[in-house]
Amino acid sequence: MLKLRLVFCFALVYSATVYAQNTDSTYIDVTIEGLPAGKTKLVGSFGDQNYLADSTVIDAKGHFVLRRKKPLFPGYYTFLLPGSRYLPFLVDLDQKFTLRAKVSDIFGTAEVSGDLNPVLFFENMKFQASQEEELATLADQMSKSATNTENYKTAKARQTELLAQRKAQLEATFKKYPNAFFTKFKIAGQNPDWVEFKKPNGDTDTLRQLGHYRGHFFDGVDFTDERLLYTPVIVNKLRRYIKDLTPQRPDSIIVVADALVRKVIPYKEYFKFFANWIALNYENGKTTVMDGEAVYVHIVQNFFKPELAFWDTPANLEKLQKHVWEMEASLLGKKGPDVRAQDQYGVFHSIYEKTAPIIVIFMFSPDCEHCQKESPEVQALYEKWKDKGVDFYGIAVNTNDADWKAFIEKNKFTFTNVFDPTNRAIYAKYFVDITPELYVLNQDRTIIAKNLHPNQLETIFEREFRKMKH
Repeated sequence: MLKLRLVFCFALVYSATVYAQNTDSTYIDVTIEGLPAGKTKLVGSFGDQNYLADSTVIDAKGHFVLRRKKPLFPGYYTFLLPGSRYLPFLVDLDQKFTLRAKVSDIFGTAEVSGDLNPVLFFENMKFQASQEEELATLADQMSKSATNTENYKTAKARQTELLAQRKAQLEATFKKYPNAFFTKFKIAGQNPDWVEFKKPNGDTDTLRQLGHYRGHFFDGVDFTDERLLYTPVIVNKLRRYIKDLTPQRPDSIIVVADALVRKVIPYKEYFKFFANWIALNYENGKTTVMDGEAVYVHIVQNFFKPELAFWDTPANLEKLQKHVWEMEASLLGKKGPDVRAQDQYGVFHSIYEKTAPIIVIFMFSPDCEHCQKESPEVQALYEKWKDKGVDFYGIAVNTNDADWKAFIEKNKFTFTNVFDPTNRAIYAKYFVDITPELYVLNQDRTIIAKNLHPNQLETIFEREFRKMKH
């Protein structure tokens, strides 16, 4: 199995700012009546990653204290409690507060004093907890009723009323404490309202609605505030924006992602996080989107440059640029590069000498378990389709001459198979990260499919032959 690794990663460290210079201690005093004795771990957040920030001991009365000489970095934290319970909170520079609650309903009974941000955080949690039971009942009621019934309409009206109360509670807090970290945190998490747009014929213009919603999705985020990166709010918005609000096609993702990353270039930590997150999520082998690596290639080529990617060295960035250059020629929609190499008898064969309307390129390694499993399926597909306009071209990688020939014989391959021990024949042509890899070329020799399993090939064949008939 050939596996190439990304040469950059997230660093769970924060820049030298005023926060790191703060010398005030952290003192968090918690008593949860009924909580068993044990140990609690404090987990911090950075994007979609969690890290162990500290730990302390819970006594038999459910009491524990977290005391630190060096303060926590402002952000969102969670105490992991015995019995699979959890206690999240939000802190800024002042990190001294006291919490008292009952284990039967931690959020509903929480009484907090001290630092403003945890106080506001738990006030909001307590208000929401007071509504949860009724909201759950209403949701159940609506799910069991037709939308045109009185029962549904009554439940919907009450749900709307409760959610309006929730929004009003937050807005009152925002107005009273406009500069609190809690306010920044909650405003960043708000979603824009859906604005209804109509077409000239009176139908709802859903595309314009989505465009407006997406265009205002990050309005509430203060990109000058790095503290928000140490909460789940930014990554949750980013994930929804890129993966839920954007069609999962490489061309669509690239347009949306490129505009967003360019928008945050002036905000260094956000730029670093957004560029890395998008690239990593569409790296080959980490995405289910066909040709998702096109997104990865675009982000790396455009933003992982020495003048922009301040977090990495020029040498590493050069290696990364070389890596995506190797991938670029085999992206969907590109003209499939020709390969000319020797078969097991020493005869040279090229892809372009084949005349079938459709060509499947099968890249494999004899030592790869998945290759061993899928090779018989590939051979069976070749036998079934060879007289219907489909030809196969096998390329062995990451092997040696003896193992390659033994693999051909064992699997009784009757389609063209080549191997170049120098790798020159295939270098930077058909990228393979994890074997086996399947590419499909149409009659124009354009790459129309990749990252496939053998059981997906026939669907591609049938689709292409239907196109040829029209």
